[in-house]
Amino acid sequence: MTDLKAQEKAAKKAEKARQKRIAQDEKAERKRFAKNGFSNPANPTRSVALTAVCAIFAVYCLFPFVYLMINATKTQADFTSTFGLGFGRTFALWDNIATVFTYQDGIFARWFLNTILYVVLGAGGATLLAIMGGYALAKFRFPGRKACFVIIIGAISVPGIALAVPQFLLFAKLGLTNTPASMIIPSLVSTFGLYLMWIFSDQAVPDELLEAARVDGAGEWRTFWQISLPLLAPGIVTTALFAIVATWNNYFLPLIMLKDSDWYPLTIGLNQWKDQASTAGGQAIQNLVITGSLITIIPLVIAFLMLQKYWQSGLAAGAVKE
Repeated sequence: MTDLKAQEKAAKKAEKARQKRIAQDEKAERKRFAKNGFSNPANPTRSVALTAVCAIFAVYCLFPFVYLMINATKTQADFTSTFGLGFGRTFALWDNIATVFTYQDGIFARWFLNTILYVVLGAGGATLLAIMGGYALAKFRFPGRKACFVIIIGAISVPGIALAVPQFLLFAKLGLTNTPASMIIPSLVSTFGLYLMWIFSDQAVPDELLEAARVDGAGEWRTFWQISLPLLAPGIVTTALFAIVATWNNYFLPLIMLKDSDWYPLTIGLNQWKDQASTAGGQAIQNLVITGSLITIIPLVIAFLMLQKYWQSGLAAGAVKE
């Protein structure tokens, strides 16, 4: 029994000494890398200042979400009479959610479905076109390919809001304003998504694999759908998320294109509710606006959490050149 305790004590002492040597080696390694002007990702330097900056940035990002969650539990009276980051006297979250979906004959549900329609057709179509266009530009050589690259880079630098008025004038001439087409058609073009899929396709799909498929008798269409597309999954998810967020949060385009409230997306509809109190005889419903905003961001949060691993790997595309 005495020998066993002595062995355990000696083992603990040896392990403690080993951990101390490892800590000393890591410290020496960090000093050596820092002296040469490099950092070692496998043995990162622990920085209190960097941790503090990241914590401040995290608070900055989470603050609006926390504000929505707290104030969505308040009644209209509590919202105007209590501190913004404090809970009200009555927990009214479930009542607010029910009222959001029944107020004005359930118009919020119509706005929600409209937004989903614009996202599925607009963002979905933009993602599909970006995949096919980026793959073609990366894997095929044709006259005008360099000109396409210049046009795409130039289009990325043009803000979307600068194109809204010309788009409105064009759609007005075609008689498509105040229709779902005026929201879906402009959303089909995603120059950043096209550029992202171009870069990702160039690196993710080996040319040797395509040549082997062609030798085996596979056509270009079959090669794209059965061989290339699975390899492009991270880039596809990243492109889709960017397109979904851009369409879901689109405000200025529906503001100038749509007049009928039955075709409003959530962004315009909630803004109309917010401005309701400033109209003659209007009723203040800030508690419903806050609750509706919370409901609006939940699908985006779920999408990002479910597709996070693909999104992160897609963002890293093009960062390292083999």
